[in-house]
Amino acid sequence: MIRTVLIDDETDSNRILQTLLENYCPQVAVIGTADGVETAIEVIRDAQPDLVFMDIEMTQGNAFDLLNRLQPVNFHVIFVTAFDNHAIRAFKYNAIDYLLKPVNIRELCAAVDRLSGKAVEANLLGRVKSMLENVRGADVSERKIAFPTQNGLSFISIRDIIRFEAKGSYTLIHLQDRTKVTATGGIKEFEELLPDIIFFRIHQSHIINLNKIKSYQKGRGGYVTLEDDTEIEVASRRREEFMQRLLK
Repeated sequence: MIRTVLIDDETDSNRILQTLLENYCPQVAVIGTADGVETAIEVIRDAQPDLVFMDIEMTQGNAFDLLNRLQPVNFHVIFVTAFDNHAIRAFKYNAIDYLLKPVNIRELCAAVDRLSGKAVEANLLGRVKSMLENVRGADVSERKIAFPTQNGLSFISIRDIIRFEAKGSYTLIHLQDRTKVTATGGIKEFEELLPDIIFFRIHQSHIINLNKIKSYQKGRGGYVTLEDDTEIEVASRRREEFMQRLLK
C-alpha cells in the first residue's frame, strides 16, 4: 500500500480526492489530511507517508515553503492545483508529478501507477532537491514554466522563449527554434506569472524576453528587433520604463 497524506486548504478538495483514491486507486491508503503548512508539517512528521498530494497555495505559505521546511524530503509529491495567476510557478518538468483541478480520474490513476509501477526511490531526494533549487535559484532563465494549452500543459524553459503575442483569449508563445505554442489565457495572465527580471510588456499585444533583444531603434516609442528578427513597436507610454530596464 502507498501510505498517503492529502494537503489542501479546501476541505471539499481533500474529501473529493480521498473519495477518488478510494474508488479508483486501491493501492493508496489515505492516512492523514492537512489544511495548511503548519498542520501539514505535523501530520507528515507523525505519519511518515510514502506520497503526499498537495495544493500549491495554502494557508501559512505554499507548497515550496512546506518542502523547504521538511528537508530532506523522503516522500513522493504530486501537486493538485488549479492553474491560475497564483498556481504553478516554476519547476522542472521531471521534478514531480502534477494534477489539475478538477481532478481527471484517468490522470490520477496514471500518476499513482507511475509511482507504484517502478522503483523511483533512488532518485526521489535528488528530484525534489532539483525542484526546490529551480524555484529559488538565482539563475531564473534556467527555470521552466507551465503554460495551459487545449491539450493540457506545456512546460517551457524561460531561455527558449522569445516573446508572447496576444491573440484574443489565447496567447502565442514564440520560441527560439521559431515554433509556436498556443496557450489558453490572455496575455495579461501571463504578464503576472512571468518573472519581471526577464520579461517586459512593451506593447498591449506583446511581452518580450529582454535577453533576446538584438537592437533598439529610436522613435516616438521606438522599436526592438528580437533574435527571431521580429520588429516590435515599443508603446510610447512604456518607453521610459523600458529604457530604464535596458540600462539596468
